[in-house]
Amino acid sequence: TDPALDPALKKRRAASAVVARKAIRTAGGIDNLVKLLTGTNQDLLINVTKAIGACAADKDNMSAINRGDKGDGVRLLWSLLKFPNAEVQAGAAWAICPCIEMAPDAGKIVRSFVGGLELIVGLLRSQHVEVLSSICAAIANIARDNENLAVITDHDVVNMLSRLAETTDDRLRCQLAKAIGQCCSYASNRVAFGQANAVAPLVRYLKSKDPLVHRATANALSQLSMDPDNCITMHNNDVVRYLIPMIGSTDVALQEAAAQCTFNIRRLALVNELEKNK
Repeated sequence: TDPALDPALKKRRAASAVVARKAIRTAGGIDNLVKLLTGTNQDLLINVTKAIGACAADKDNMSAINRGDKGDGVRLLWSLLKFPNAEVQAGAAWAICPCIEMAPDAGKIVRSFVGGLELIVGLLRSQHVEVLSSICAAIANIARDNENLAVITDHDVVNMLSRLAETTDDRLRCQLAKAIGQCCSYASNRVAFGQANAVAPLVRYLKSKDPLVHRATANALSQLSMDPDNCITMHNNDVVRYLIPMIGSTDVALQEAAAQCTFNIRRLALVNELEKNK
């Protein structure tokens, strides 16, 4: 069993993390960490963003981060996306992800940052794989809010994500697939991804040995397969051969996504057969 998916191991790690996050908060550590975000030492900022990202997975910690010192901790993290160091940018983006997940009014918070969504999409031009991975993860979280998804769609997020689809880096593949899957829910985005030639490269992700890439990719393909043209592209790239074994996976999320995608492709084939027999 892959350690990343082992339920018992995940449970033990989660329990330890809960204790650690609470201890940091009760000792007043959150406010001190947020204060350090205003510094300029890049090595310190890399470590601080990682620490805040880890702490933000707790709702009470998230409240403290958002309150911060003389302002909003999330706003300070967002400002670090402009920092002239790729590792700091990546650390800030990774930290923003749990902040968006845990904040009850995350969509509104994100929209309050003037130019913030345009900045996020613009970082998809980065040449740094870790920055790209973290930004894709942030976009996947941002896109859960329909208003924010509409804004980043207007900023050409579909084409920007599609340009990254040929990557062979599994960490980027995982986060990119998550972002594509989440962005499919708005307007004609799933059609646009097909027109931007993002579908065929995604099918190749299923050859990866990383089960997390499989899960994210199967979900993205399931979303994309709601468009008939995308189904044809997937079928032409032999996607069913990879999806069938995944339907028997012990990972329920992977199971369901693989089954849904296969069903959508098969349904289109049946419709075509009926039309031919008329």
